[in-house]
Amino acid sequence: MARPSRVSRALSQNFLADRAAAGQLARLAAPHGLPVPLLLEVGAGKGALTELLAPRCRSLLAYEIDPRLVPVLRSRFADAPHVRVLGEDFLCARAPRTPFSVAGNVPFSRTAAVVAWCLRAPHLTDATLLTQLEYARRRTGDYGSWTRLTVLTWPRHEWRLAGRVGRRSFRPVPRVDAGIVRIQRRRTPLLAPGADAGWRELVELGFSGAGGSLHASLRRARPRRRVDAAFRAAGLDRDVLVGEVPPWTWLRLHEVLGS
Repeated sequence: MARPSRVSRALSQNFLADRAAAGQLARLAAPHGLPVPLLLEVGAGKGALTELLAPRCRSLLAYEIDPRLVPVLRSRFADAPHVRVLGEDFLCARAPRTPFSVAGNVPFSRTAAVVAWCLRAPHLTDATLLTQLEYARRRTGDYGSWTRLTVLTWPRHEWRLAGRVGRRSFRPVPRVDAGIVRIQRRRTPLLAPGADAGWRELVELGFSGAGGSLHASLRRARPRRRVDAAFRAAGLDRDVLVGEVPPWTWLRLHEVLGS
């Protein structure tokens, strides 16, 4: 069967053509040892990553939205009964009700939506995603600053920059390099039961931008003496900008300020 050669700009397709890079992603998503019970692949493309994930899983659901690629994938993995190729949009999939992992070379234009899907899934154990390098660095604090999303989700999800992949590892070659983001659900959340709402309220207040600094933003809804005490406990300068505060320091602020 002939392989489709054209790519879809609308689908933001950049196929991973470097086997070494695909191997790196597969090893992170499914380390050697016990096979991953259930793994969902985002955008299987032509199967470069699927081929390396398949031996590491008991069950692999490979999602591919491009109907031109689905027959090729099904033919390629016809002899692997534990691999199911689904000609569907991953974002429309219903999250499994048992523990599962996610991996994939994510279309750059759909990264935020894929990450949001993963964070909403209550039984997700981990996600290993190839994204734009800038996105990977921003979300994992590699620039020395932290985003609202990372801080909000930190008590339940650890974010890590797990590797970099040069842009020439893709076909067609994109304009930017890529990064591997690992999002891992914590077995034990870092917040006490029932504290989620107070955490969200505090982080949203801090990132509101009012006042020009984190201290000024928090003072809008907290007594100054309590904010001062929290900053002393966290070892923060009063002029610190909100993006400069790492998630673990936010946890100390939350301990003192409460809900």
